[in-house]
Amino acid sequence: MKEASMIQLAVLDMAGTTVADDGLVIRSFEAAATAAGLPVEGPEREHARQYVLDTMGQSKIVVFRALFGAEDLAQRANAAFESAYAAAIDEGHASAVDGAAEAIARLRDAGVKVALTTGFSGPTQQKLLAALGWESAVDLVLAPGAGVRGRPYPDLILTALMRLGVDGVGDVAALGDTTSDVTSALRAGCSIAAGTLTGAHDEKQLYDAGATHVVPTVSEFADLILDHQP
Repeated sequence: MKEASMIQLAVLDMAGTTVADDGLVIRSFEAAATAAGLPVEGPEREHARQYVLDTMGQSKIVVFRALFGAEDLAQRANAAFESAYAAAIDEGHASAVDGAAEAIARLRDAGVKVALTTGFSGPTQQKLLAALGWESAVDLVLAPGAGVRGRPYPDLILTALMRLGVDGVGDVAALGDTTSDVTSALRAGCSIAAGTLTGAHDEKQLYDAGATHVVPTVSEFADLILDHQP
Protein backbone atom coordinates (compact mmCIF):
# COMPACT_ATOMS: atom_id res chain seq x y z
CA MET A 1 0.00 0.00 0.00
CA LYS A 2 1.31 3.44 -0.89
CA GLU A 3 2.07 5.90 1.86
CA ALA A 4 -0.30 8.80 2.46
CA SER A 5 2.55 11.14 1.47
CA MET A 6 1.78 10.31 -2.17
CA ILE A 7 -1.84 11.49 -2.07
CA GLN A 8 -2.74 13.96 -4.82
CA LEU A 9 -6.53 13.59 -4.72
CA ALA A 10 -9.08 13.14 -1.93
CA VAL A 11 -12.49 11.85 -3.05
CA LEU A 12 -15.13 12.56 -0.42
CA ASP A 13 -18.70 11.31 -0.21
CA MET A 14 -21.38 13.87 0.62
CA ALA A 15 -24.40 12.74 2.73
CA GLY A 16 -23.13 11.11 5.92
CA THR A 17 -19.50 12.03 5.28
CA THR A 18 -19.16 15.75 4.63
CA VAL A 19 -22.87 16.59 4.86
CA ALA A 20 -24.88 15.72 7.97
CA ASP A 21 -27.65 13.26 7.13
CA ASP A 22 -29.85 13.57 10.24
CA GLY A 23 -32.17 10.89 8.87
CA LEU A 24 -33.02 12.78 5.68
CA VAL A 25 -32.26 9.84 3.40
CA ILE A 26 -34.58 7.48 5.25
CA ARG A 27 -37.33 10.11 5.49
CA SER A 28 -37.02 10.73 1.75
CA PHE A 29 -37.15 6.97 1.17
CA GLU A 30 -40.50 6.82 2.97
CA ALA A 31 -41.91 9.23 0.38
CA ALA A 32 -40.38 7.12 -2.38
CA ALA A 33 -41.82 3.87 -1.01
CA THR A 34 -45.28 5.39 -0.76
CA ALA A 35 -45.05 6.69 -4.33
CA ALA A 36 -44.11 3.19 -5.50
CA GLY A 37 -47.16 1.73 -3.78
CA LEU A 38 -45.61 -0.06 -0.80
CA PRO A 39 -47.90 -0.46 2.22
CA VAL A 40 -47.18 2.15 4.90
CA GLU A 41 -46.56 -0.58 7.48
CA GLY A 42 -45.70 -4.25 7.45
CA PRO A 43 -42.92 -6.63 6.41
CA GLU A 44 -42.72 -5.41 2.82
CA ARG A 45 -42.04 -1.84 3.97
CA GLU A 46 -39.58 -3.02 6.63
CA HIS A 47 -37.67 -5.13 4.12
CA ALA A 48 -37.41 -2.20 1.72
CA ARG A 49 -36.29 0.15 4.50
CA GLN A 50 -33.57 -2.29 5.58
CA TYR A 51 -32.40 -2.70 1.99
CA VAL A 52 -32.01 1.07 1.70
CA LEU A 53 -29.95 1.11 4.90
CA ASP A 54 -27.77 -1.77 3.69
CA THR A 55 -27.16 -0.13 0.31
CA MET A 56 -26.54 3.41 1.57
CA GLY A 57 -24.10 5.20 -0.71
CA GLN A 58 -25.29 3.55 -3.90
CA SER A 59 -27.02 5.37 -6.74
CA LYS A 60 -30.62 5.81 -5.63
CA ILE A 61 -32.18 4.90 -8.97
CA VAL A 62 -30.23 1.62 -8.95
CA VAL A 63 -31.48 0.89 -5.43
CA PHE A 64 -35.07 1.53 -6.47
CA ARG A 65 -34.72 -0.67 -9.56
CA ALA A 66 -33.56 -3.52 -7.33
CA LEU A 67 -36.40 -2.93 -4.88
CA PHE A 68 -39.32 -2.39 -7.23
CA GLY A 69 -38.29 -4.24 -10.40
CA ALA A 70 -40.42 -2.36 -12.92
CA GLU A 71 -38.70 0.66 -14.42
CA ASP A 72 -41.78 2.88 -14.13
CA LEU A 73 -42.04 2.16 -10.40
CA ALA A 74 -38.33 2.76 -9.91
CA GLN A 75 -38.53 6.09 -11.74
CA ARG A 76 -41.61 7.11 -9.75
CA ALA A 77 -39.87 6.23 -6.49
CA ASN A 78 -36.71 8.05 -7.50
CA ALA A 79 -38.61 11.20 -8.45
CA ALA A 80 -40.42 11.16 -5.10
CA PHE A 81 -37.16 10.61 -3.24
CA GLU A 82 -35.39 13.47 -5.02
CA SER A 83 -38.39 15.76 -4.47
CA ALA A 84 -38.56 14.98 -0.75
CA TYR A 85 -34.82 15.47 -0.29
CA ALA A 86 -34.88 18.73 -2.25
CA ALA A 87 -37.78 19.98 -0.12
CA ALA A 88 -35.78 19.20 3.02
CA ILE A 89 -32.89 21.26 1.64
CA ASP A 90 -35.25 24.13 0.88
CA GLU A 91 -36.55 23.93 4.45
CA GLY A 92 -33.02 24.50 5.74
CA HIS A 93 -32.22 20.96 6.86
CA ALA A 94 -28.92 20.75 4.95
CA SER A 95 -25.82 21.25 7.08
CA ALA A 96 -22.19 20.29 6.90
CA VAL A 97 -20.58 17.75 9.19
CA ASP A 98 -18.68 19.67 11.87
CA GLY A 99 -15.25 20.59 10.56
CA ALA A 100 -15.93 19.41 7.00
CA ALA A 101 -15.47 22.78 5.30
CA GLU A 102 -12.27 23.36 7.23
CA ALA A 103 -10.96 19.88 6.38
CA ILE A 104 -11.62 20.46 2.67
CA ALA A 105 -9.88 23.84 2.82
CA ARG A 106 -6.86 22.38 4.61
CA LEU A 107 -6.47 19.67 1.99
CA ARG A 108 -6.66 22.11 -0.89
CA ASP A 109 -4.31 24.58 0.79
CA ALA A 110 -1.78 21.75 1.01
CA GLY A 111 -2.10 21.06 -2.72
CA VAL A 112 -4.38 18.03 -2.47
CA LYS A 113 -7.22 18.16 -4.99
CA VAL A 114 -10.69 17.43 -3.61
CA ALA A 115 -13.68 15.86 -5.38
CA LEU A 116 -17.15 15.46 -3.87
CA THR A 117 -19.20 12.46 -5.00
CA THR A 118 -22.75 11.31 -4.28
CA GLY A 119 -25.39 8.70 -4.96
CA PHE A 120 -27.94 11.46 -5.57
CA SER A 121 -28.77 12.87 -8.97
CA GLY A 122 -26.75 15.77 -10.37
CA PRO A 123 -29.54 18.35 -9.79
CA THR A 124 -29.96 17.30 -6.15
CA GLN A 125 -26.21 17.42 -5.64
CA GLN A 126 -26.11 20.95 -7.07
CA LYS A 127 -28.99 22.04 -4.81
CA LEU A 128 -27.14 20.65 -1.81
CA LEU A 129 -23.92 22.42 -2.77
CA ALA A 130 -25.77 25.71 -3.20
CA ALA A 131 -27.44 25.36 0.21
CA LEU A 132 -24.05 24.83 1.83
CA GLY A 133 -22.34 27.56 -0.18
CA TRP A 134 -19.87 24.99 -1.51
CA GLU A 135 -20.17 25.72 -5.25
CA SER A 136 -16.46 26.65 -5.43
CA ALA A 137 -15.25 24.80 -2.34
CA VAL A 138 -13.77 21.82 -4.22
CA ASP A 139 -12.03 21.01 -7.48
CA LEU A 140 -14.75 18.71 -8.88
CA VAL A 141 -18.23 17.41 -8.09
CA LEU A 142 -19.58 14.20 -9.58
CA ALA A 143 -22.86 12.30 -9.54
CA PRO A 144 -23.85 9.07 -11.33
CA GLY A 145 -24.94 9.62 -14.91
CA ALA A 146 -24.37 8.60 -18.50
CA GLY A 147 -21.17 6.58 -18.67
CA VAL A 148 -20.50 6.97 -14.93
CA ARG A 149 -21.98 4.32 -12.67
CA GLY A 150 -22.57 5.03 -9.00
CA ARG A 151 -21.05 3.15 -6.09
CA PRO A 152 -20.09 0.40 -5.40
CA TYR A 153 -18.56 0.64 -8.88
CA PRO A 154 -15.27 2.58 -9.13
CA ASP A 155 -16.42 4.97 -11.86
CA LEU A 156 -16.85 8.13 -9.77
CA ILE A 157 -13.34 7.87 -8.34
CA LEU A 158 -11.71 6.96 -11.63
CA THR A 159 -13.55 9.75 -13.44
CA ALA A 160 -12.31 12.22 -10.83
CA LEU A 161 -8.76 10.93 -11.29
CA MET A 162 -8.91 11.42 -15.05
CA ARG A 163 -10.60 14.81 -15.03
CA LEU A 164 -8.19 16.21 -12.45
CA GLY A 165 -5.06 14.78 -14.05
CA VAL A 166 -3.91 12.64 -11.13
CA ASP A 167 -0.91 10.43 -11.87
CA GLY A 168 -2.31 7.09 -10.72
CA VAL A 169 -4.87 5.31 -8.59
CA GLY A 170 -2.35 4.86 -5.78
CA ASP A 171 -2.24 8.64 -5.42
CA VAL A 172 -5.93 8.77 -4.44
CA ALA A 173 -7.52 8.61 -0.99
CA ALA A 174 -11.27 8.14 -0.62
CA LEU A 175 -13.60 8.61 2.34
CA GLY A 176 -17.21 7.56 2.85
CA ASP A 177 -19.62 6.44 5.55
CA THR A 178 -20.86 3.25 3.89
CA THR A 179 -19.60 -0.15 2.83
CA SER A 180 -20.42 0.83 -0.76
CA ASP A 181 -18.00 3.75 -0.46
CA VAL A 182 -15.27 1.42 0.77
CA THR A 183 -15.93 -1.14 -1.98
CA SER A 184 -15.82 1.58 -4.63
CA ALA A 185 -12.48 2.86 -3.32
CA LEU A 186 -10.97 -0.63 -3.22
CA ARG A 187 -12.17 -1.42 -6.73
CA ALA A 188 -10.64 1.86 -7.93
CA GLY A 189 -7.27 0.95 -6.42
CA CYS A 190 -7.08 3.81 -3.91
CA SER A 191 -4.18 3.56 -1.48
CA ILE A 192 -6.49 4.83 1.26
CA ALA A 193 -10.05 3.47 1.27
CA ALA A 194 -11.31 4.97 4.50
CA GLY A 195 -14.59 4.91 6.35
CA THR A 196 -16.00 7.56 8.67
CA LEU A 197 -18.36 7.16 11.62
CA THR A 198 -20.61 10.17 10.92
CA GLY A 199 -23.07 8.29 8.73
CA ALA A 200 -24.83 5.05 7.94
CA HIS A 201 -22.46 2.21 8.81
CA ASP A 202 -20.45 1.42 11.93
CA GLU A 203 -16.77 0.62 12.45
CA LYS A 204 -17.20 -3.15 12.18
CA GLN A 205 -19.21 -2.90 8.97
CA LEU A 206 -16.62 -0.59 7.41
CA TYR A 207 -13.64 -2.75 8.38
CA ASP A 208 -15.47 -5.90 7.29
CA ALA A 209 -15.89 -4.23 3.88
CA GLY A 210 -12.11 -3.84 3.69
CA ALA A 211 -11.55 -0.26 4.87
CA THR A 212 -7.88 0.58 5.24
CA HIS A 213 -8.73 3.12 7.95
CA VAL A 214 -11.80 4.17 9.93
CA VAL A 215 -11.83 7.72 11.28
CA PRO A 216 -14.30 9.57 13.52
CA THR A 217 -14.86 12.39 11.02
CA VAL A 218 -13.55 13.95 7.82
CA SER A 219 -11.30 16.15 9.97
CA GLU A 220 -9.27 13.14 11.06
CA PHE A 221 -9.19 11.95 7.45
CA ALA A 222 -7.54 15.24 6.49
CA ASP A 223 -5.08 14.76 9.36
CA LEU A 224 -4.29 11.26 8.11
CA ILE A 225 -3.25 12.64 4.75
CA LEU A 226 -1.65 15.92 5.77
CA ASP A 227 0.41 14.61 8.69
CA HIS A 228 2.47 12.66 6.15
CA GLN A 229 2.54 15.03 3.19
CA PRO A 230 5.99 16.27 2.17
